[in-house]
Amino acid sequence: MTQQVPAPQVCPVHIHRPSDPTVGGKHEMAWTLEQIQALLELPFHALLWQAQQVHHAHWPAGEVELATLLSVKTGGCPENCGYCPQSAAFDTEVQADKLMAPEEVHQAALAAREAGATRFCMGAAWRAPKDRDIEKMAVLIRTVKSLGMQACATLGMLEAHQAQALKAAGLDYYNHNLDTAPEYYQEVVSTRAYQDRLNTLSAVREAGIRVCCGGIVGMGEMPVHRAGLIAQLANLRPYPESVPINSLVRVPGTPLAESDPIDPFDFVRVVAVCRITMPQARIRLSAGRKQLGDAVQALCFLAGANSIFYGDKLLVTGNPDVEADAALLSKLGLVPCKTTVQA
Repeated sequence: MTQQVPAPQVCPVHIHRPSDPTVGGKHEMAWTLEQIQALLELPFHALLWQAQQVHHAHWPAGEVELATLLSVKTGGCPENCGYCPQSAAFDTEVQADKLMAPEEVHQAALAAREAGATRFCMGAAWRAPKDRDIEKMAVLIRTVKSLGMQACATLGMLEAHQAQALKAAGLDYYNHNLDTAPEYYQEVVSTRAYQDRLNTLSAVREAGIRVCCGGIVGMGEMPVHRAGLIAQLANLRPYPESVPINSLVRVPGTPLAESDPIDPFDFVRVVAVCRITMPQARIRLSAGRKQLGDAVQALCFLAGANSIFYGDKLLVTGNPDVEADAALLSKLGLVPCKTTVQA
């Protein structure tokens, strides 16, 4: 007699919509959680083959975007994101600094451009900037734009009029990551709600700014939560133009410092499924790239990654240096792109 095997239990994960019905609310869902879970569970070679087909159909040139990230205001953030060394709640030896001067940002952006970067992203450790902060950021945005580079910023939660002010200053992209699936979010941060993230994305879209939005894996989440994150991103309407995928950098002093690292092949799987579900997005290898090593990064490019954060530091954590990145791209036959975005 054949014994019945019980079906595996799956944690309930639901796709959350922005409160603004003009962003996502009037569209049918394109991807279900079950479809994305099925993709993540494909045999590795079959998943990469499918991702390659999608990638070549939409990005036949095989170029890689080089983006540089600068922390223009470091530390002292009142949020308690468990992965972040810039939180004032944790003892990570990161000192709080004031906003950088335009001259300093100009020098950093110029150096990034000379090293080959086409996009320059500025990060500030605010929960939500004040209007006077937005005025100062507008100056920095114009400084970057004067060099002919794409300008991106990640400043925390925005109100609608603040997003409009950033657009008027020439901002091309706004980064605001969802971090993880809605159901796992409160395991990572308790000082804000998932809906707060979606509301800021709505404000950014309404202002006409392109969206840079991704997440972090390796924070102790289950595979279903990785599927939930991808489902959330892929079902934004429209989905983000840039999708940064971060592998947790375990910083001493943060609550997630002892998290088990994600299996490298599982990281590649996340990249591949992001490529399949968001075919026209720039899928960016972001934090944690230094720990992946060249071989895993090569698999990520094979899986559809076509953007990297480029430079020796990401906000306050290490990153592969410029020479090492150039050598890796050369060995793989990948060409840095020269894309620009009109303001």
